[in-house]
Amino acid sequence: MSRDLQGITRDWQLLGQSLIDGVALKEVANVMSGYGVLTEIYRSDWGLDAMPVTQVFQSSLNPGGISGWHAHGETTDRLFVSTGTMRIVLYDSRRSSPTYKGVNEFRLGVQRPALVVIPPGVWHAVENTCATPSLLLNAVDVAYRYESPDHFRLPIDTPHIPYRFQNRPGRRPADRGRGVEDDSPHGRTGRGVHALGEALRLG
Repeated sequence: MSRDLQGITRDWQLLGQSLIDGVALKEVANVMSGYGVLTEIYRSDWGLDAMPVTQVFQSSLNPGGISGWHAHGETTDRLFVSTGTMRIVLYDSRRSSPTYKGVNEFRLGVQRPALVVIPPGVWHAVENTCATPSLLLNAVDVAYRYESPDHFRLPIDTPHIPYRFQNRPGRRPADRGRGVEDDSPHGRTGRGVHALGEALRLG
């Protein structure tokens, strides 16, 4: 027999987790009404960041689906799980950051809605943790540039990031490291992996 160890704090956050510098988390409450449920997604007066919203898109992840690690040089992401449940994991590769090499893990969904703001230079990956497709909304401050994407990518099992997703359905051992899953609506991109370290100073 063994006793459970503490896993969450009194405010229902994962134990021992401090937010990466520049990351913001805004939990919101579902508003119950006579006709259903209303959930706010974003308000500028929340004061999470001072950046504009120039594009909003959604990504659908199949059950067990995991996006590849990706980061931006200029773009701020604002992620919101609108359907299903997801695990959002962040890694700080910015050597000048006070939280350099820090990891954040958020488990969010319709039951616990929240907006996550991710600054440039912070790697992130997303996993669908439910048995049905999940939807992720992203409200960015820099619209996607088709001719020059501000997207850098690494395989989900990269040795450069100290986090491992345990459930990876449909991936054979021979497939590991061959490419990256992409949660962008603009298509799959495998370029730029070797330039990544220089561009974002990944240690």
